[in-house]
Amino acid sequence: MDRASFESAYRKLLAAHAGRTANTGSIGCERCQGATDCTFCSDCKQVSRCQYCSSCEDCGDCTHCDRSRGLTACRHCSECDRCSESAYLVRCVGCTGCNYCFGCVGLSRQDFHILNEPYDRQTYFAMVAALTRELGRR
Repeated sequence: MDRASFESAYRKLLAAHAGRTANTGSIGCERCQGATDCTFCSDCKQVSRCQYCSSCEDCGDCTHCDRSRGLTACRHCSECDRCSESAYLVRCVGCTGCNYCFGCVGLSRQDFHILNEPYDRQTYFAMVAALTRELGRR
């Protein structure tokens, strides 16, 4: 195989994958496109092995996440982008191995942070409750 034939076949493969709308091996998914081996997700695109996620895109091995993109192995994350192996993140970007973070960017193995600043557990939850009200979040 020469370079030109490889590049042509590769472009065709990418186009076929990007245009995939069928849900394969998924159960109970509603309005999803390209969901693979997912259960009870809704309004998701190109997700795999996710459970109970909504309005997510390009996520894998996630559960109970919503309005997020590019997550891997995350749980209970909302409005996050490109995070992995994390739980209970809100509006975070590029965080790895984090728990209970709000509005954080690029953190690794951190817990109870708001805007990349650490807080004790009690203060964190009090501040998040106030922020949630102020930002009009549900």
